[in-house]
Amino acid sequence: MARDLLPSMGALMAFESAARHLSFSRAAGELHLTQGAVSRQIRQLESNLGLDLFERVNQRVYLTDAGRAYLDDVRRLLGELSTATLEVMASAGRADVLDLAVLSTFAARWLVPRLPTFLADHAGATINLSVRNAPFSFTDDPLDAAIHFGEGTWPGAVCEFLCTEESFPVAAPALRDTLGLDRPTDLVRAPLLHQSTRPTAWRDWFTVQGLDTAGAFRGSRFDEFAMIAEGAAAGIGVAMMPLFLIENELTTGRLVLLSHEPLNTGAGYWYVYPEAKAGSRIVRQFGNWLRRVSTVPAFPPQIAATTP
Repeated sequence: MARDLLPSMGALMAFESAARHLSFSRAAGELHLTQGAVSRQIRQLESNLGLDLFERVNQRVYLTDAGRAYLDDVRRLLGELSTATLEVMASAGRADVLDLAVLSTFAARWLVPRLPTFLADHAGATINLSVRNAPFSFTDDPLDAAIHFGEGTWPGAVCEFLCTEESFPVAAPALRDTLGLDRPTDLVRAPLLHQSTRPTAWRDWFTVQGLDTAGAFRGSRFDEFAMIAEGAAAGIGVAMMPLFLIENELTTGRLVLLSHEPLNTGAGYWYVYPEAKAGSRIVRQFGNWLRRVSTVPAFPPQIAATTP
């Protein structure tokens, strides 16, 4: 490492703040420095780099092309340093820290409510959750593990199967009663809600049921199951949902099942971690717990008791 080329942390923070505000005075206020101090930090940084990061025009400052390119890296490095600092403070130096990538709705509606049972059995463990709704590279994104939906393939990683995803048609009771959605055949005329990553779900379910698929793609489309669940509960339309993501809505009656016939795409949920992490105690312990708690009946007892 060429230490003489490394800029000071103060200079990098002054540059990032001034670049974000396009103002040395606002950067000074944010960093609790004088405007002169910020200017000196940036001038020294520009001198060390041998190029201008800002253009100064009529008492205003603008980023140069070099400044814009440098800003992206500086922001990333400051963010990584901040994250690393917070993590080491949170873990207090303990080794049992798991940085886990999760699917947002799965984490909020299924994983997080169950985490207390894991933490109760593993005193001192720390679980940090980061949303990643698409596969990523563990090399570029240094997380310990991920919960992934799809196929059990991930380059350079171990994939452990958790469970399949079975979805069922659900709706708000008022919508069911208003439209008379008493049989699967009634759903071909109902307003449908679609999950953007499962675009053929309704067509596939209609096909399995032997129903007309002509209108299977009509209706509103949402990026996440959480939004679809809320839309269905509000009466916007009928949703095709995994029951474990709407346990609360079903038990409270905000949503009701319209059929016991599931849609099974063949895809499932997987616990994924880099091969280099296979020997990690916390990675192994969390995976064992996940496999145990993800083995649940299609209709949990409290839901089965309320189904038609």
